[in-house]
Amino acid sequence: MLKKRDLYECGALFDLMRDPDVFPFVREKASTAEEYLFKTKQIIEAEEANNVISRTIIDEWSQPIGTITLYDIDDGAGFLGTWLGKPYFGVGYNQKAKEAFFSELFYERDIKTIFMKIRKTNLRSQKAALKIPYVKLADDFYPDVYNAVNGNGTSNHLFVVTREHYLQHQQRIQLYTAKIDELKEA
Repeated sequence: MLKKRDLYECGALFDLMRDPDVFPFVREKASTAEEYLFKTKQIIEAEEANNVISRTIIDEWSQPIGTITLYDIDDGAGFLGTWLGKPYFGVGYNQKAKEAFFSELFYERDIKTIFMKIRKTNLRSQKAALKIPYVKLADDFYPDVYNAVNGNGTSNHLFVVTREHYLQHQQRIQLYTAKIDELKEA
C-alpha cells in the first residue's frame, strides 16, 4: 500500500498528477516530468534531513497511484498532504493509505499531531477525512493554526489526528475483534 519515495516512479506519478481534477490539490506542482523528478529528489532529501516523511501510495500490483506526505514537521506535529490519480478516486485507497501512514507515524516515529488543511471547496476530501473515526474537525480547537492556514486569502477547514485519538481507536478495534473471536469460540 505504501513505499518509500523513489525517483523511478516519477514518470507515472507525473502523468497522474497532471489531471485537472488532481493538479490543484498537489503541493509539489510541476509543469514537466523533469521538474517533478527534481521536486521528488528534494522531498527525498528533506526526508533524510527529518523535515518531511513521504511515501508513494501503490495499488495491489505495486504500481504508483499517488503520494502521502507529512510536511513542515515541528515539535512532533506536521501537515498531511495526500493525492491520488483520478482513476483511483472513490475506491478506498485514500483511507487505506492514511491508515498505514498514521500507523507508521504514531507507532514508529515521534509524531503526536497530524494536521490536515482541506479547502472548503474540496468536498470530496472533506468527506474522505470525516469517514475516518479518529479525524476531528479542528477549526475551533486550534485557532492559531487555523488562522495560519487561512492567512493567505485561502479558505480551508482544519482537521486533526492526535496520537491519543488514533491509539484509542486502535485499542477499541482490538477489543472488539477479541470479543468477536471470543463469541465465535463459545
